[in-house]
Amino acid sequence: MKLSTRGRYGLRALLDLALHQDEGLVLLRDVAQRQEFSLAYLEHLIAPLIAAGLVKSTRGARGGVLLLKPPAEIKLGQVVQVLEGSIAPVDCVNTPALCHRSASCATRDIWVEMKQAMSQVLDSTTLQDLVERQKQKEATTRSSQPLHPGEAGRASKKRGHQ
Repeated sequence: MKLSTRGRYGLRALLDLALHQDEGLVLLRDVAQRQEFSLAYLEHLIAPLIAAGLVKSTRGARGGVLLLKPPAEIKLGQVVQVLEGSIAPVDCVNTPALCHRSASCATRDIWVEMKQAMSQVLDSTTLQDLVERQKQKEATTRSSQPLHPGEAGRASKKRGHQ
């Protein structure tokens, strides 16, 4: 199963909203800029998230979008379902009648197990879990960034090495 850009970008957009939820309404153009995808595509992704009751949109000069639920109450499985539809790797997983071999097909059993495993991961992970992972990654990245030229000298002077 390969997620399309709808699923990947949609999750990134919701993660961005969760990271900036304390700012109130968030402008879609800011989300698009931070996440490096087009505003037009983001607008296309937000519509089903609004319809699913995950996001609220307000128009006007002070408009923007925000999450309707706390990030801890938004499961990634729900988001992927809204944006992608079924995560079954083959159609016969959801509709066995499509194939006359479904009942006797050993490979279909593997596809069913794959869907179950992916569903288990997505349904047990919340948007809040992603927020925490993102913050941890940002902290790790900042602490491992090399110092810019000139900062090394200032840093050693601060530590008392002159």
